[in-house]
Amino acid sequence: MAKQILIVGGGVGGTMTANHLVAKLYPEILAEEVKIKLLSDSPWHYYKPAFMYVAFNMFFKDELRRKERSLLRPEIDFEIDSAVHFDFKNKTVKTLRATLHYDYLVIATGCLPAPERIEGLKEAGDYFYQYKPALRLSEKFQKLQKGRVLITVSFPKTPNVPHQCGIAPMETTFILDDYLRSRGIRDKVEIVYTYPKTAQLQTCALFLQKPTSEALPYFFESKGIKYKRGFTLSKVDPEAKIAYSEEGEKESFDILMATPPIRAVDAVIDSGISDAADNEGWLPTDRETLKVKGTEGVYVLGDTVDLPVSKAGGTCHNQSPVIVNNIASEIRFSRTSDIYEGRVVAIAQMGMEAGMPLWYNYKEDVQPLPPNKLGSLMRKGFNRGIYWAVARGIV
Repeated sequence: MAKQILIVGGGVGGTMTANHLVAKLYPEILAEEVKIKLLSDSPWHYYKPAFMYVAFNMFFKDELRRKERSLLRPEIDFEIDSAVHFDFKNKTVKTLRATLHYDYLVIATGCLPAPERIEGLKEAGDYFYQYKPALRLSEKFQKLQKGRVLITVSFPKTPNVPHQCGIAPMETTFILDDYLRSRGIRDKVEIVYTYPKTAQLQTCALFLQKPTSEALPYFFESKGIKYKRGFTLSKVDPEAKIAYSEEGEKESFDILMATPPIRAVDAVIDSGISDAADNEGWLPTDRETLKVKGTEGVYVLGDTVDLPVSKAGGTCHNQSPVIVNNIASEIRFSRTSDIYEGRVVAIAQMGMEAGMPLWYNYKEDVQPLPPNKLGSLMRKGFNRGIYWAVARGIV
């Protein structure tokens, strides 16, 4: 009987993994010894990292999406349905319409913004991690003539787990500065960037890694951006437009651009195997093999892991080949063969025309480089075309 590989999640992690698996296991697929199915709750695939550009009118919806089927190799069985329950003991996934059996399972279900977890944030805050909220934020920026924009970042309660897309709050702060300058109102708008007291292993920093945190003051001061360390958002007063911190401070705002709390999707939380704090649902992940601890044949990548690496596409790009190699090795040799070293690679958008390449792993932090136009061109090339080649498993 053919081995069944089921990938749940049609984002970049699930899509590239499905395509890589076909390439890696092509002989077994031709011999009908392996079958691959990808399950997604939408027919569309969105380039989610570009939602932040929507907030500044740099991208529109149809530029950011493709039909998921068009990104997948023809050997992949694509099904539009929602996973509602994982039964790891019996190796099944219950969906809205069926119960699917698997021999190997890849969970790539991402995470969800949860602004409701902080009092008043859902009512008064704006974020850019989904299309419609980013569009609402763009409308506010379009109307802004003067005032104060407050940037806040909230980490998960689970120790050493980062917020979504670690570099994004910094990127949007610098893009906002350029955006306001292009409108000729930068001198009328105060930008204040804040960061919580505890940021993974850093305390009273401006970023989750020390080298970047130490370099940021220079960049902020050169742009006239104010910054505050040790501001852990605790609640927001929507009527007074004041954000309060756990440290007893408060900051007023006209626009609150927030990185909100995040959580795993319901089906992952309801699986019952996560020991993450505050019912956030991150799956217990082996940091080298990317297998879900306590299960057989189950792997996880991207935002759903409980590892101290960025919840971003640049992480999936490095995790996916490890999972593919390990599943292929299990099928062929009954053992895993590859190790994930915590590698993350990306280009930070440090304003509309400046980009900063960055990479790190479990052992080495990001080493900031001078932002430049070449970096921006690389990022724009990725945004406009390379991303879709990555999702297809070509790059």
